[in-house]
Amino acid sequence: MSVLSVVGAETRKRSSYVLQLAALFWGVMREIAWPSTWRRTLRATFRTTLTQTVGGSLGTIAVTALIVGLGLVFEAIYWLRTAGQQEQIGRILVVVLFREITPLLVGIILLGRAGTAAIAELGMLTADGEIAILRAEGVDIFDYMVLPRAVAFALGSFTLGVMFVLVALISGFVTGSFAGVVNTSVFGFLDNVLRAMTVGDMMIFPAKLLLIGLVVALSCCVTGLGAQEADTPSSLLPRGFTRGVTGILTVSLVLSATL
Repeated sequence: MSVLSVVGAETRKRSSYVLQLAALFWGVMREIAWPSTWRRTLRATFRTTLTQTVGGSLGTIAVTALIVGLGLVFEAIYWLRTAGQQEQIGRILVVVLFREITPLLVGIILLGRAGTAAIAELGMLTADGEIAILRAEGVDIFDYMVLPRAVAFALGSFTLGVMFVLVALISGFVTGSFAGVVNTSVFGFLDNVLRAMTVGDMMIFPAKLLLIGLVVALSCCVTGLGAQEADTPSSLLPRGFTRGVTGILTVSLVLSATL
């Protein structure tokens, strides 16, 4: 029995993070649609978190998108036009930029900017015993701490993803115009890209962004709320970042293989 107890304890320890993540995911999906859930305190936390999430990451998103526009969009336009395959420009950009690059980079930026702040905040509240005090006072930690952050991260991820794509496409188009490899207007260029999107592309782009934002938020909440008294930001942040990146890659791979 002692052997079984050791094996069982280790199994529970290894699987506890995944089980907690799944439980929080189900809780968010169950509670998000009920109007009675969104009391004034939750709405205030949601607005604050959404503002911090989008505003804190916007500069990094713009700079990264500008680099991607110069290094990916312009290069695709230049080399495909040089090879006489300009009709494939829209499709290549949809597959590479919309489906793969944007969700991954937005998720990592969101994790690094807003996710680490959430881990540090929740971790210190838990380690200092303030979360236990709130529970003793009858406060629902899931509703007060997890749900508004999860929804704000998901919507923030989608907003940042749309901005990322627009900045990348426009910067690549402007560079191509100066280089003389683009002979259409910016609206014509954007129209060609949008026409290259299929129904699957229109589903996978928002689905990836929303799910990646949600997984980032939930992984950060699990890490922060699972902190022990001996934990410090230096021990929590690497753990949370590793979990977040793993979640981002998992969501991206699963949806890419499915849709």
